[in-house]
Amino acid sequence: MRLAVAAGIPATAHRRYVSGVEPIRAVQWAPGGAAVRIIDQRRLPSAYVERDLAALDDVCDAIRTLAVRGAPAIGVAAALGLVVSLAPHGAEDPATFRARMEAYASQLTATRPTAVNLPWAMQRMVARVATMWHDPAARMLEVLRAEATAILEEDRAMCAAIGAHGAVLLPDGARVLTHCNAGALATAGIGTALAPVYAAHAAGRRVHVFADETRPLLQGARLTAWELQRAGVPVTVLTDGMAASLMRAGEIDLVLVGADRIAANGDVANKIGTYAVAVAAHYHGIPMYVCAPWSTVDRATLHGDAIVIEERDPAEVRMLGGTLVTPPDVPVRNPAFDVTPHALVTAVVTDKGLYRAPYSFTY
Repeated sequence: MRLAVAAGIPATAHRRYVSGVEPIRAVQWAPGGAAVRIIDQRRLPSAYVERDLAALDDVCDAIRTLAVRGAPAIGVAAALGLVVSLAPHGAEDPATFRARMEAYASQLTATRPTAVNLPWAMQRMVARVATMWHDPAARMLEVLRAEATAILEEDRAMCAAIGAHGAVLLPDGARVLTHCNAGALATAGIGTALAPVYAAHAAGRRVHVFADETRPLLQGARLTAWELQRAGVPVTVLTDGMAASLMRAGEIDLVLVGADRIAANGDVANKIGTYAVAVAAHYHGIPMYVCAPWSTVDRATLHGDAIVIEERDPAEVRMLGGTLVTPPDVPVRNPAFDVTPHALVTAVVTDKGLYRAPYSFTY
């Protein structure tokens, strides 16, 4: 069910969400367009490092190893990466070029299986040249570059729209719990779950964010805290196990999280630990809002049980800051995501508007 929402926040908020500080650009064209420029998020917060990626293997590795991360950002990075990796092959015959493009798109899609934005972006790129059977490779490359740029710009506009729709949920003085990082570092714009925070902040409202650290890779502690502090938004880091206690104490007003895939019935796949936050919020009567672009809604997946959950390297759990924190021979599970049933989701905020139960994102 979609609800009409009075935005109340200017659409240009993404360009001025914090005075005197340049917006974060987690993924963009490098100058001249010969490479994809990313912020290497593995290095934050201790070092701010930008990397230019031009080879297919480098783009795939950056996505796989979370140098660039967040469902919208990896979709954008893959689109731009497809173009720059194909650029040296612009003189090939059309059939060879098309076969290479499809193979490269498949490689990029396979890097991370859960986030729907990645296959969505690759399918869109391939479809864009589907009818160009006799065009030279150079012309197809030109069209692909324009399409990748459109995906990039649309992502930035999407973030601003989510901020406008979601900011009405944050009253002055709101205390917001977040999990993982769904801010500017996870998108090409100001973020998804943090977009309402930035929009409310730009409008002069007081907002305090409590950021779950988000084990095992600490995206909340390393990334959310870094970008909010940079933007001048008050933020406090919590260990994951503290969130329910703060809810019980009346210190949390609402929860904002992102999503890597939303099933047709409203079930939500997001960073591991989101389900626990949702259960605690539901028990304490605290609204939980999922903020994601419309491209994250996977209408072909009917329910959350059908979502493939990525299992990552056990070493991510065994090690913390380069130190072994488990016995080396103890089995470890490391699912990167979990699924929150739609019954625990108060509303889904997309760039198209605000949706409440009953959710029906079917065709």
